[in-house]
Amino acid sequence: MLEIRQKAVAGTMESSDAYVEIEPAEEGLQIRVESVVQQQFGAVIETAAQEVLQQYGVQKASVRIFDRGALDCVIRARVETAILRGKGE
Repeated sequence: MLEIRQKAVAGTMESSDAYVEIEPAEEGLQIRVESVVQQQFGAVIETAAQEVLQQYGVQKASVRIFDRGALDCVIRARVETAILRGKGE
């Protein structure tokens, strides 16, 4: 299990990118998605984030994703980078 120890960010607010914030949480995972394509892909973005969090064994974290039309691989990369930065090593 990987523990998020500090607030961390990854990405930009540029078009076709995503900005991800992660920080420690008392319990469980909380994922909030704000996207320019929320209606079409909001659930897909949240699922992608959940999968990356599960791969790293993150069980307690608050995650906010600000999507500007990023591809799935970009979203996954941004979440992964935020996790690695948030573990505080």
